Amino acid sequence: MCCLMTPLSVAAEDAQGLVVYAYDSFISWGLAEATIHAFEQANNCNVTLVGVGDAGQVLNRAILEKDAPQADVIVGIDNTYIAKALQHDILEPYQSPMLEVIPDALRFDPSFHLTPFEYGFIAFVYDTQTIQTPPASLNALTDPQWKEKIILEDPRTSSPGVAFLLWTIAVFGEEGYLDYWKRLQPSLLTITSGWDSAYGMFTNGEAPMVLSYATSPAYHVETEQSTRYQAVPSEEGYYRQIEGVGILKGTKHRALAEKFIDFMLTDEFQQEIPLTQWVFPVNKHVELPKSFDYAAKTEKFLSLDPKLINERYDAWLKAWTELMAR
Repeated sequence: MCCLMTPLSVAAEDAQGLVVYAYDSFISWGLAEATIHAFEQANNCNVTLVGVGDAGQVLNRAILEKDAPQADVIVGIDNTYIAKALQHDILEPYQSPMLEVIPDALRFDPSFHLTPFEYGFIAFVYDTQTIQTPPASLNALTDPQWKEKIILEDPRTSSPGVAFLLWTIAVFGEEGYLDYWKRLQPSLLTITSGWDSAYGMFTNGEAPMVLSYATSPAYHVETEQSTRYQAVPSEEGYYRQIEGVGILKGTKHRALAEKFIDFMLTDEFQQEIPLTQWVFPVNKHVELPKSFDYAAKTEKFLSLDPKLINERYDAWLKAWTELMAR
């Protein structure tokens, strides 16, 4: 998927070009459309946005092209994938003057190869028309009353699926997560390849719980004026994802790439994130829409050390795959 955005006011022969690799929803859900034209006009440039699947696929493409990079900027590498990105040395560091708008707790890369621009929390969402009293923890999801009541996404093909696998490891440890998954299996109706299909099944009423995001209830309030779908509480804390943007090593448009990252941290860009990406902006000055009052309360959250993820993830996924195939 490739989307070329060129404002009519910019003459093509005079404009610089910037190629940006991004995950598909960055392009298709409206954030790019709402923001990129303003950047092009302000900088007399053309931005070519290339959608490359999910965040993992975006990173893999950049790694494959490392010796002959085809893009200048990469969007969407999160705290799950940062260690892999640094290991493959595909990024150039950049310390944006706009960093002061980002709370210290969200700055997940002290080497400045990646700049955070949005964040969210993985959570289960339930249908209040079916469930009156939701489970209150990951452990509670294994109770027999939830037999075949949950839809999950596959960690081999889905970013939320990866995050949930890591969430279970953060809660139960390397020694205990497989036992948890074994206990959870009876509660699963199905495991889908991605979020879209899982959430579609959920809203079609095929199961009353689905793995999604803490902000999913805000979407329904904003677009449907409905509070039917709510986030399941989590005594252990939700799993946090922080997404970053970086400059690809070898870019011939370094100055423009820096300006693009700065632009992504401005109020103008950040205020579009909640109602297009349905996650939180990192800019602390941006006011959230009222619908976000219905997002899950996420004061307590978990994450894993990116270096540990990079070292152990393949083994964790292999063990999970073997267990689920039994």
